Amino acid sequence: MFSGSIPALVTPFRDGAFDEAAFRTLVDWQIEQGSSALVPCGTTGEASTLSNAEHHRVIEVCIEQAAGRVPVIAGCGSNDTKNAALHMNFAKKAGAAAGLCVAPYYNRPSQAGLIAHFSYLAENCDLPIVLYNVPSRTVTDIEDETVVALVRAFPEKIIAIKDASGDLSRVADHRMGIGRDFCQLSGNDELWLPHSAAGGRGAISVTANVAPALCAEFHAAIAANELKKARELNDRLFPLHYAMFSDASPAPVKYALSRVQNWTTPEVRLPIVEASEASRKAVDDALEHAGLV
Repeated sequence: MFSGSIPALVTPFRDGAFDEAAFRTLVDWQIEQGSSALVPCGTTGEASTLSNAEHHRVIEVCIEQAAGRVPVIAGCGSNDTKNAALHMNFAKKAGAAAGLCVAPYYNRPSQAGLIAHFSYLAENCDLPIVLYNVPSRTVTDIEDETVVALVRAFPEKIIAIKDASGDLSRVADHRMGIGRDFCQLSGNDELWLPHSAAGGRGAISVTANVAPALCAEFHAAIAANELKKARELNDRLFPLHYAMFSDASPAPVKYALSRVQNWTTPEVRLPIVEASEASRKAVDDALEHAGLV
């Protein structure tokens, strides 16, 4: 099952197009630095601005470049259930270990609609599902009772959750409703430490794009119950967690990555624009605090 530091990878662009060479370098660097799995085509990967052809190519390149060294959890979310199934079935054929499926955004489905959406994916796609709850972006919240009902209905298919609700009580709620072995991953870098203490297995992380070795070391300290070391690393990383959201994401993380690696650019796609001057200042200060520049 998944655990550790799992970067939600940026999708590098150059002159408006997917920069495949930079992405391959990013995948290699992440694995070399200790990331335990990779997530292409998530929120940080600007999946909502990728065409289906680009979306599938990014997944394909990630799996090809990882070459079995770490599992790939392919971003497969959509507000169109059948399009999500299209992504899931492609990712399965490409060799993904699981599909990360966000709650449908914009449509604002009811809890019954969420159960129908994820049930359709579980019944029509032969790929394990990692639920992704991020109500600040989707508006719709996958409530605890809905998560429990889905996992009980499809225990072999719905295998984990990335929770970015910001509500740490949900870790215990899921443990009580599903069981202690259910894989829970934090979707909030700044809550990674307390989420782990409550029973989480790791994080699908934005910050790990920029600081993969520190994030991997941080998780290793947590796993070894070395809390003093974990707190020290958390203190180093904490300003960076917030700086990653000092402007519309993923503009800050793409700027940060361009500061620590010369093979990528801060280029984003509309309607996201590059990080503001104030955001760049926050990122620069946080990178210095973390000892990355």
